[in-house]
Amino acid sequence: MSDDPKRIVERGYDAIAERYAEWASNEGERSPAVEYLERLLALLPSRAAELELGCGNGEPAARILAPGHRYTGVDISAEQLRRAQDLVPSGAFVKADYTNLDWPLASLDAVVALYTFGHVPREELADLCARIASWLEPGGHLLATMGRENAPDSVEENWLGAPMFFSGFDVEMNLQLLAEAGLDVLEHEVVCQDEAEQGEACFLWVLARRS
Repeated sequence: MSDDPKRIVERGYDAIAERYAEWASNEGERSPAVEYLERLLALLPSRAAELELGCGNGEPAARILAPGHRYTGVDISAEQLRRAQDLVPSGAFVKADYTNLDWPLASLDAVVALYTFGHVPREELADLCARIASWLEPGGHLLATMGRENAPDSVEENWLGAPMFFSGFDVEMNLQLLAEAGLDVLEHEVVCQDEAEQGEACFLWVLARRS
């Protein structure tokens, strides 16, 4: 069995799709995701071009972002994408490792990445942030969650029933990566959530704009 982090994430989210959907629906009651997504929508033009990285099963971002806009969701898990397409038939969905995604420059009004950067090897985050900035039109927005603490690459052997890869930087480093990529941070805050059987998890929420 491959120990490549991307394959671990792909296999994991395929395997736990049903349990994750149930867990995430309860998690949504404690998450500020809907509030942040609505704030992002208020900043976007009509028929905005939106790209979501790590879209999962479409809840809640695809469901909220797609109506009236040009939404594309990208995920590495085929099963999560199948569920997202069923939930949001008006969206476009692409199976890909978004760290290797080729996207037209300066073509997007918004990029969204919620609860997904923690599954990316942290040495890849600087390049990823720079590429996201290049995809955004000047003035385009990024809404993302990032890590709060220094977390070297690791695998949790039983996360909701399957092995899962995690990695991340602390708040200061994450904000530095965004600034170096040419993204001006408009808002940021750390929000801690009680994830029931998974315990407390804290995320850096960031709303940024391309310079």
